[in-house]
Amino acid sequence: MNGAGAEAGVGLVRKDSGHVQTNLDEAGKLTCLVVDDESYLRQAVRRLMESEGFECVEAASAETALALLAHQPASVILSDVRMPRMDGLTFLREVRARYPDTAVVMITAVADVDVAVSCLALGAMDYLMKPFHLDEVRARVGQVLEKRRLVLENRSYQVRLEERVQAQARRLEDQFLATMQAFAHALEVKDRYTRGHSIRVSQYAVAIARAMELEPDIVRQVEIGGHVHDIGKIGVRESVLNKPSPLTDDEYQHIMTHPMVGWRILSPVLTDFPLALHIVRSHHERFDGRGTPDGLAGTGIPLVARIAAVADSFDAMTSGRAYRRGGRLTLDAAVAELERCSGTQFDPDAVRAFLAAVAEGAISSTHGPPTGELAAFAEPVTAGHGG
Repeated sequence: MNGAGAEAGVGLVRKDSGHVQTNLDEAGKLTCLVVDDESYLRQAVRRLMESEGFECVEAASAETALALLAHQPASVILSDVRMPRMDGLTFLREVRARYPDTAVVMITAVADVDVAVSCLALGAMDYLMKPFHLDEVRARVGQVLEKRRLVLENRSYQVRLEERVQAQARRLEDQFLATMQAFAHALEVKDRYTRGHSIRVSQYAVAIARAMELEPDIVRQVEIGGHVHDIGKIGVRESVLNKPSPLTDDEYQHIMTHPMVGWRILSPVLTDFPLALHIVRSHHERFDGRGTPDGLAGTGIPLVARIAAVADSFDAMTSGRAYRRGGRLTLDAAVAELERCSGTQFDPDAVRAFLAAVAEGAISSTHGPPTGELAAFAEPVTAGHGG
């Protein structure tokens, strides 16, 4: 190793550049670890690095170096390649795995291109050949620290960018939910029942979805779909919605156009929530294929819509509507009706999940004492055709 007097010269880090912070450790210091089994080489490199403002420690082996790093990570490591027991390449792998932000410069006495390529492939930022001048060490370490600074700054920029994107996504979702709330308010002007019904259906459907252990994103879309599943009733005549007596067949067919009306209204809005849109269109499909609007059957009905159908009918049975003969059912009576219609009107899996949610206390009827029995729901669709 030559150039013992070469320690004077341009510094490794321009401390007035505003860039030094990304090269400092948590205590605000530049730190360097020199790893070499030859003491005179370690000491020469250490003196150079200390003259450049680094706090340096030495290690005579890779094992010792790893032990030191466990207590104090370094900004930069200069390590020999050929060392007894754990060699430099193995040490480099360990450093990259444990301390990926540490800049590593490998030092080798072997003029072998393959060794150099291996060092760079394993994550070293540079390598030096012995013998070398200390000016060369100074220049290479300066380049490595600049490269490290750029990497860390780029990572920080990416983190900040992701945070901004996430914040924007949250704002857009808040705006979307506000739009959905505006739809609900518009419908409430026509039918005061519907908004409370939709909130309850959303809650019941979420409880069922969680009992089925569905993914959080699916549960979120179930929640949104429950809130807006009856938006299509904006297109239903008020005289039908608020009729105080049972519906005629024609009136019933008219009110059952609301899934398609809602689907047409919300299709441009729910592009990022396709499962919620399935609920809007298909919550009146039946497991036996006798539902509306598409006559889907079994697993051909989207799962989220099968879940919403159970939630919707349960709330219809435990709530009152002006056009129904009689009033609401007890919780036990509504549960019995859902079980009776399992496999015909309802997906058996969704009904089982509903029962599990009831058993866990996630679903209960809170609309006051019942005022009717099953006979009060003698409508064209069994089990209370929903809201």
